[in-house]
Amino acid sequence: MTVFHRLLRGRLHPWKLAVVALVFVTFLFLMQREVVSQSPQEEPWIRGIVGKQDAVLGMVMGAVKNFRDSMPKMQIRAPVRRQGGGASQPCLPGSYTAAELMPALDRPPQNPSAPGAAGKAFHTENLSPAEQKEKDRGEEKHCFNLYASDRISLSRDLGPDTRPPECIEQTFRRCPPLPTTSVIIVFHNEAWSTLLRTVYSVLHTSPALLLIEIILVDDASTDERLRGELEEHLKQLHVVRVVRQLERKGLITARLLGASVATGDTLTFLDAHCECFHGWLEPLLARIAENYTAVVSPDITTIDLNTFEFMKPSPYGQNHNRGNFDWGLSFGWEILPEHEKQRRKDETYPIKCGSVVGSWRSSPAPSWATCFAPRALTPSPRARG
Repeated sequence: MTVFHRLLRGRLHPWKLAVVALVFVTFLFLMQREVVSQSPQEEPWIRGIVGKQDAVLGMVMGAVKNFRDSMPKMQIRAPVRRQGGGASQPCLPGSYTAAELMPALDRPPQNPSAPGAAGKAFHTENLSPAEQKEKDRGEEKHCFNLYASDRISLSRDLGPDTRPPECIEQTFRRCPPLPTTSVIIVFHNEAWSTLLRTVYSVLHTSPALLLIEIILVDDASTDERLRGELEEHLKQLHVVRVVRQLERKGLITARLLGASVATGDTLTFLDAHCECFHGWLEPLLARIAENYTAVVSPDITTIDLNTFEFMKPSPYGQNHNRGNFDWGLSFGWEILPEHEKQRRKDETYPIKCGSVVGSWRSSPAPSWATCFAPRALTPSPRARG
């Protein structure tokens, strides 16, 4: 027992769990074998039970073996918070100026009559037979109107800033300084136009001072355009890079891969079919600057999957929902309780949430959720494994 006590006294590493499980299963096997050897004349129904026991034992032994064999190839570890980050560095008094928070990439001049300009709807009715066929192919592959997306500018703006006045006028203190961030976007056979519009939208709305990099994680896409042509296109965007998985492993493992190579103070995870509104990033990072254990999430509005119309926020505020889980562990939304509404003085105050949707998130470690300037998410009914 002393050996087991020493084994289990420290942190339970995977190899320790494997050793304990193997010893336990071996003990059960020997006990079962001893009992069976003492009953050579058992009834047929007892032999059936013993056979089932042997089958279950074989499954358990196989699982232990698989666990042992997979240990050298465990999933990528979560990043460890670096010591001596931005909070410990000297900072200037006052608040950040507009000049300090200029975007990483200036948006090119906009054509107000272009498809989808200013976040307006782009209707695609009365198409020719060839155009309708192209539209149908896109909808079959991606479950949204790819025909419309391909004709909307990758750098389109979303119109005037319609957030409540307190959101527009909000300032951010230099002490403690806002942390930098690495934006991580996972994709698998994503449509070219929605993927790149996401990238350009981040660049056009994120302060260069805070945006360290955009990491695109390719979860083993098979679309050839998303390989060499994508790499070539991104050469002009110096803060954007692609990392690839050789085989498809799913969203979480892909995000961990992105996190393992990120260099920002914080990690911001986005879907591959999003567009960012004015002032989306600073409030999220400000909340983390106040509490580095916070996990924050923005308000998420919608982009119509047929017309790509952006649903603008109301300057008078809105009725917020927050994420939760029911007893069946299904994610859902609930209206804010009255005490939470009363706690918030205006639209800049965070909303305490029990869970946050995975499409948008900035985090160093789990604790809170915060809802700020709206960002837009293009809905897609396809789930990533």
